[in-house]
Amino acid sequence: MTPSNEAYHGVAVQQDLDALLNTVPVGVVVFDVATGMPRYFNREAGRLVEKLADPGQSPEDLLKVLTFRRSDGREMSLSEFPLAQALSVGEMVRAEEIVMQVPDGRRITTLINATPVPAAEGGVATMVVTLQDMTPLEDLARQRAEFVALVGRELRAPVTSIKGSAAAALRVDDMRDPGETTQLFHIINDQADRMLDLISDLTDAARLDAGDLLVSPEPSDVGVLVEQARAAFLTTGGRNHVCLDLPPDLPRVMADFRRIVQVLGNLLSNAERRSPEAVAIRVGAAAEGLEVAISIAADGPEVPPEHLQHLFRKFGDPKDGGRLGRGAGLGLAICRGVVEAHGGRIRAESGPDQGIRFTFTLPVEVAVHSPVPSRRARVLVVDANPAHLHQVRRDLTDAGYAVTAVGEPEQALRLMAEQKPHLVLTSLVLPGVDADAFVQALLEVADVPILCLSDAGRDQDIAQVFEMGADDYLVRPYSPSELAVRMRAALGRRAAARPTEPSEPYIRGALTIDFARRLVTMSGQPLPLTATEYGLLAELATHAGSALTYDHLLQRVWGWNNPGNPYVVRTHLMRLRRKLGEDGHNPAYILAEPRVGYRMVSPDEGPP
Repeated sequence: MTPSNEAYHGVAVQQDLDALLNTVPVGVVVFDVATGMPRYFNREAGRLVEKLADPGQSPEDLLKVLTFRRSDGREMSLSEFPLAQALSVGEMVRAEEIVMQVPDGRRITTLINATPVPAAEGGVATMVVTLQDMTPLEDLARQRAEFVALVGRELRAPVTSIKGSAAAALRVDDMRDPGETTQLFHIINDQADRMLDLISDLTDAARLDAGDLLVSPEPSDVGVLVEQARAAFLTTGGRNHVCLDLPPDLPRVMADFRRIVQVLGNLLSNAERRSPEAVAIRVGAAAEGLEVAISIAADGPEVPPEHLQHLFRKFGDPKDGGRLGRGAGLGLAICRGVVEAHGGRIRAESGPDQGIRFTFTLPVEVAVHSPVPSRRARVLVVDANPAHLHQVRRDLTDAGYAVTAVGEPEQALRLMAEQKPHLVLTSLVLPGVDADAFVQALLEVADVPILCLSDAGRDQDIAQVFEMGADDYLVRPYSPSELAVRMRAALGRRAAARPTEPSEPYIRGALTIDFARRLVTMSGQPLPLTATEYGLLAELATHAGSALTYDHLLQRVWGWNNPGNPYVVRTHLMRLRRKLGEDGHNPAYILAEPRVGYRMVSPDEGPP
């Protein structure tokens, strides 16, 4: 390597290191041992400095006024701090919990580690110090304390009511009217039910944390579910009128009756708490492909976006301070767990003068029937983590699937061709492998549903999954029942979405699509299309001359109703056009229909 190349390589390595250090959620500071002053700050360390420093105050000046308090309560200056001593003798500091405070009272609790870096000529040149901000953990601890206090308050009221009513009923010296005594027992009964409901919520929350919240879906009528929830809401003190807008031709859904009525009741109560008494709560539903979306909406003040994203968290928004009303956390967290265990999604929306709108989906009855009822469905599981692999294999085997579990992507591709599984379940994180390329390689071998497992539920990760051509995703931790429902739904969608192709081939110019043989040739040479690319081309050719919408293509090719997300179609169409030898500026076969979708040119529509 020449000196210029070495210098370039060194700069590139430094840039990569800087990028890495600036993305980690831990502060990193490099101290010069000779001067005791910081030589390098990463972005997180700079943020911690900004929280404590006055405007215009340098890090060096800040260090002079900082006081440090150890976990045992002792306070010290910088010169007395163990880190300063470590700088002088080159010793390591491990997991020292320190509260850093400035004179005006602002403070940050940090977990500090320090590691000396030796100099070439001996001794210590620099000291690398990491500072982990403990504020999020303190917030979590405070939220848990508030949650325990909330549960205590919720229990105190019914217990007090039961105690008072029981004491009054037991006063034998009172000449009490029988009707009054009966009323006291009604109070005791109602308050006991209230306590049981709270205990049930706490139990469900614990099951969600453990990943074993079970549901038993069976074919159910949406109208019956909604009517049951409305009746329970009104008879237990609901003050708002509930207006139903349900189409008469809604398909039946797969639902655990008791659980979904519980979800609907909780959403009605949450909508009521965020709307004036005179406002009606609107309940609607609509069929969306192989799902039914049920919505609960009420006018009222807007829920700020920064609070909206925390609604389904068990402990709520740490910055909310309770302004969203009691019950914003636990009940909605359970709703999310129940809906996702059914294989559905739940979301909340709000806007200026629009109040709150909750929407969740449930799979329709046909969507969860297995396409291979006469034998066990074969599933290929790919995950580099042995613990994850063992858990998934056990869960799927218990659910009745024939499971092949592997940790190597190359082995997975070989088994894909040999065993021809009905479905693939793969982790998004495989060492040394690009997830997009791996999913594409799987689809080139066989056109089967692919479900991706992820440790994060970020929007960009979700969008990436669908753009790859995968059918669904699941975020760890998940319940075995949710996994089974998602897999049945994916298998059912793929079976229902198989296009009915014409018997005669599509021939236009050099392009020939032989539907019977599932073969595409250009000038007599086979084109190397993936299963998804062939499905997209075949669907367009089957309806040649007609414009097909993005939603139509998503439903028929991917078996997934995902309105408003055309990027999946555009990504695959771009690859397909390249293989056909055309582009969007000079199309010979596939034309774009602005704001609609795409249209395949008819075989007899002028020269190619």
